[in-house]
Amino acid sequence: MSVQVLAAEMAEVELKDVPSKELTPESPLTTKADDKEIVESEPKAVATSATTPTMEPIVKTGDPSPGFLIPNTKMPQASAMKRTDPQQNGGEAFVNRDGTVAEAPRLKKIQFADQKQEFNKRPTKIGRRSLSRSISQSSTDSYGSAASYTDSSDDETSPRDKQQKNSKGNGDFCIKNIKQADFGRREIEIAEQEMPALMALRKRAQGEKPLAGAKVVGCTHITAQTAVLMETLSALGAQCRWAACNIYSTQNEVAAALAEGGFSVFAWKGESEDDFWWCIDRCVNLEGWQPNMILDDGGDLTHWIYKKYPNMFKKIKGIVEESVTGVHRLYQLSKAGKLCVPAMNVNDSVTKQKFDNLYCCRESILDGLKRTTDVMFGGKQVVVCGYGEVGKGCCAALKAMGSIVYVTEIDPICALQACMDGFRLVKLNEVIRQVDIVITCTGNKNVVVREYLDRMKNGCIVCNMGHSNTEIDVASLRTPELTWERVRSQVDHVIWPDGKRIVLLAEGRLLNLSCSTVPTFVLSITATTQALALIELYNAPEGRYKQDVYLLPKKMDEYVASLHLPTFDAHLTELSDEQAKYLGLNKNGPFKPNYYRY
Repeated sequence: MSVQVLAAEMAEVELKDVPSKELTPESPLTTKADDKEIVESEPKAVATSATTPTMEPIVKTGDPSPGFLIPNTKMPQASAMKRTDPQQNGGEAFVNRDGTVAEAPRLKKIQFADQKQEFNKRPTKIGRRSLSRSISQSSTDSYGSAASYTDSSDDETSPRDKQQKNSKGNGDFCIKNIKQADFGRREIEIAEQEMPALMALRKRAQGEKPLAGAKVVGCTHITAQTAVLMETLSALGAQCRWAACNIYSTQNEVAAALAEGGFSVFAWKGESEDDFWWCIDRCVNLEGWQPNMILDDGGDLTHWIYKKYPNMFKKIKGIVEESVTGVHRLYQLSKAGKLCVPAMNVNDSVTKQKFDNLYCCRESILDGLKRTTDVMFGGKQVVVCGYGEVGKGCCAALKAMGSIVYVTEIDPICALQACMDGFRLVKLNEVIRQVDIVITCTGNKNVVVREYLDRMKNGCIVCNMGHSNTEIDVASLRTPELTWERVRSQVDHVIWPDGKRIVLLAEGRLLNLSCSTVPTFVLSITATTQALALIELYNAPEGRYKQDVYLLPKKMDEYVASLHLPTFDAHLTELSDEQAKYLGLNKNGPFKPNYYRY
């Protein structure tokens, strides 16, 4: 068939010729490599369609979110018929309506002399803050958290310099922004749904008011879960004043909601060290208000009162402490004969040790690392320092994701557990050059010192899952020869003179609560344990508890666990009288002796 006949049969096809645009020096395709010009063919006219498929969002009825962008189903008309001319060595040609044949334009090709391109020559917006920061800026600037709606860069004014009042005219608080209270209230309401035991305790005991007259001063992470605990204590009759135990873990909108609700809260995300102690002092030092109970996480509040206001302990009935670090400090005081009030060791209670420390860290370690670094875990070599309950949770999560996990440990029992769980037990100096991620969770100090930091590979991620920031020797990195660059919130590059860099998360502080969130349900277990410990110490008759550190009674541990079972529609088996007599147990518990290891 001739070209003329073929063209006549296709007469119904609409033909339109649109000349193509020439590539100009400003075109995004214009590139130079090693100062060599890009080779391009001479621009020629191109026959294209006058209509172009449009991209429209497809939203289904009842779907609150827009779907993917897909091309409109209306197809454009062809502008010309294309054929291959063998005499043109495979070149393409277009047949016009008049039967003439026009040569199709050849595609322009860009030839790169090598693969290197300069990506750093991009215009930056005026006024945008630099990502690179000095050491002093890195340690003191306030940043928004992945766990918070707050963008602290919006307002650089220190909360200490603000005069804020809630809707009732009360100004006895110091937070980032009281206007965020509505957001915080919604987060608290979500947390309440995952904290069944606290809500049940609030409902059962609020008529009795077991904490009536209690004046609780607290220093914990200020999150939505803590807010549920504080409001429960208030419903049980207590007055509360609160500060944060970590300069990065405060959720600003939750602090705002608490302040709006009448709580005296002194905390915001991104506090300096000076701010941290100032907030604790504001909680404690109030004319006409004397605390009689302490709820601490890490021991800083207890330490501050001992140091600044020792006479307050004359009226304090007890201390409730939930962290490894804080419990260690309490035992040191007790050993030295300086502990002048009873203290409850919540950290070593079964419900805290076996649930919060293990299951919480098993989920939150991955969340914290993903949010800060977007790291792929499969095939990565990771060393976890410490194989207690926190270490066990971290190792189990990383192993499940395909990481190669090493463990360091000083305790032969924990070490044997690590070996039988399939992990290789090593000394840190044996693997420090090859691992991709280093995680500390020992509760000790100087676990990762400058010598190890110097030997790490380029790009190694370093973080801490222990409460205190003493495990990684961050202070040794604040030297003139090392450069600090802020990458994103809670993520710093520490760069050596030879160009090697490590990725330091949360400046060595607690990773999960500084950089992400933790599972609310698990925190319900710990918070309920704390509330019951406060009730026990506050209502204990004179002489039941001496000036020493105590574990939570076994019966109370079992009660906390039982409050959470209905969530799973779980049904406990009851002992018969004969069975109870055979075992020598009360039918209602406790079911295990104090020396039992779960």
